[in-house]
Amino acid sequence: MSVLWNPWHGCHKISPGCANCYVYRGDARHGRDSSCVKKTGDFALPVKRDRQGAFKVPAGELVYTCFTSDFLLKEADEWRKDAWQMMRLRRGLNFLFITKRIERLTDCLPSDWGKGYENVHICCTCENQDRADYRLPVFMRAPIRHKSIICEPLLEGVDLSHDLGGWCEQVVVGGESGENARECRHEWVLGIRRQCVEARVPFRFKQTGALYVKDGKAYRIQRRFQHSQAKAAKLDYDP
Repeated sequence: MSVLWNPWHGCHKISPGCANCYVYRGDARHGRDSSCVKKTGDFALPVKRDRQGAFKVPAGELVYTCFTSDFLLKEADEWRKDAWQMMRLRRGLNFLFITKRIERLTDCLPSDWGKGYENVHICCTCENQDRADYRLPVFMRAPIRHKSIICEPLLEGVDLSHDLGGWCEQVVVGGESGENARECRHEWVLGIRRQCVEARVPFRFKQTGALYVKDGKAYRIQRRFQHSQAKAAKLDYDP
């Protein structure tokens, strides 16, 4: 089971993968400014209790954290200490967040972090080769117990082969959604999958994106079919 926890909302675009951000698209439909970072009403969700005193989010849940912002966003510095404290208190939950700001991690960690909290899984986004070359060396050295790489939206072929062995738990690949989606090419997906197979690292093809190119032919894929079409490709790999 899983639950979504967005302690704050809003972000700033910092790299090519942000160009068609789904948060910005969603906010635009409601006339909201995504660059305005705000603490949400769900901030204390992990520690909320029901009338009987039990936690509303039961132990064992996977908590997708900060999916409408970035957990390491500078504007959230004043709130993050309390967020870490909730993660520490709820050790029976597994928290997962994705960041494009991995270089900020060491400045944002709690004093008792050590080599990482066992119940926190951190994913680093690498949408192209430039961002992979910049972020992955930092990510590899960072004190984190559970690490995964997210190549989404995948914007070009990416060489991860020298960066996978022994530390990465999974690589997730996906195309870009939305009306203005940039293409995702089948050969890029296969290239990363091959690297994962060679390094014996689990691989997941999460979604095709809205514009998928295979064997020279471009396919426009509706949002509701992007995950199922990726699954139908049977490219996932679990060593």
